[in-house]
Amino acid sequence: MTDNIELTHELRLLEAAIFASGEPVTTEILARQLSEGADIAPLLEQLKALYASRGVNLIETDGHWSFRTAPDIAPHMKITRMPRRKLPRAAAEVVAIIAYHQPVTRADIESIRGVETSKGTLDILLELGWIRPGKRRDTPGRPLTWHTTTDFLSHFNIESLKDLPGLDELKAAGLLDARPVLADLPREDSDGADADIPDEDSEFEAWIAEDIEGEQAVG
Repeated sequence: MTDNIELTHELRLLEAAIFASGEPVTTEILARQLSEGADIAPLLEQLKALYASRGVNLIETDGHWSFRTAPDIAPHMKITRMPRRKLPRAAAEVVAIIAYHQPVTRADIESIRGVETSKGTLDILLELGWIRPGKRRDTPGRPLTWHTTTDFLSHFNIESLKDLPGLDELKAAGLLDARPVLADLPREDSDGADADIPDEDSEFEAWIAEDIEGEQAVG
């Protein structure tokens, strides 16, 4: 790595823009990320030099920029791709309820949704690694409780359950419709305080990603 290159704010902007893009980015699009009058060409060359000796390199192809695996590393990589699929609405509702109300039993989930929860719905979430079984509740039948996992937090880029969006945040993001909330479903956070979540008719599941794409690289 070229340690004498200072990672300036503009270099970090370019780095983030290229990293976040799912496809190569043109120089023109990258230039829009910078302040007016900034000379993008030398900045891209600096960023390219910064990554020259790393596991990923910054590559230009016909005016398009992207990060690619370093040629000497590529032969040692094993890529496992999972098919892209849509998360069913029922699964989105169930994981939302678990996230905001955990620990909850299957009966709790069905009481909130008003419909029976199939085993297949829980199986989908277990396969994704988003939920896990917890302690059995000390009630007749000793039903299992359900919790979300670290993988759930990681997928939605949140550090803890306290960072889950609240009702006002979801409204501000346009993920709730303009109708009044029909049901007040409190959750108990780690401090024991109640917080509101929207009802299931409010399009809350829009916050839960509909398209799941898993891609893991194993060295």
